[in-house]
Amino acid sequence: MFKKILIAEDHESISISVQKTLEELNISHSDYVSYCDDALAKIQKSHREGDHYDLLITDLYYEEDHHEQTLKDGKELIQAIKKIQPSLKTIVFSAEHRSGVIDSLFKEYGINGFVRKARNDSKELKKAVASVYDNKNYLSLDLKQDVKQLNSYEFTEYDITLVSLLAQGVLQKNIPLYLQNNNIKPNSLSSVEKKLNSLKEELGITSNEQLVAFCKDLGII
Repeated sequence: MFKKILIAEDHESISISVQKTLEELNISHSDYVSYCDDALAKIQKSHREGDHYDLLITDLYYEEDHHEQTLKDGKELIQAIKKIQPSLKTIVFSAEHRSGVIDSLFKEYGINGFVRKARNDSKELKKAVASVYDNKNYLSLDLKQDVKQLNSYEFTEYDITLVSLLAQGVLQKNIPLYLQNNNIKPNSLSSVEKKLNSLKEELGITSNEQLVAFCKDLGII
């Protein structure tokens, strides 16, 4: 089992709960920090001393207070730590529920596990730690189904660009100009209309407003 774990969590009560969960797994050495900058400093120090952490458990969102921070959230922390210790196993422990955000954590940030803060999260965290220790990525069954459903829609970068422009208030008829100015193809009005209509039909929704809301709920824009 992991021997040295770093917990980055800004709520003390949750951190204590995580530490207790780790103790039940017979993990005796766990360090706790409340800020992302402090977590990075711990990783840097352990790297210099050759006494590396085996696992990072971090929240995704951190409340701002009077302590000025360079790293604002868990994503920035993970990116910074991966530059120092690319092989460090990482579990995100967060209240985030949007499948698009969760999927991107695995695909873009290279995390090894995600546990949602909810009922039975202590049990889920135990499963996640054990699974990640065995070199298996961990995502609870319900969240895995949500992510699978997201991937079944197969949103392309072009799709996301169109919906993002709509979300920014760009009128559908003006989208081709943006695409042309940024050398994005296809960029005709008919192509834009066809793609947006295809997305709405596939998702079973009827308006651009609903399409934007749906994608925001998923967390892909």
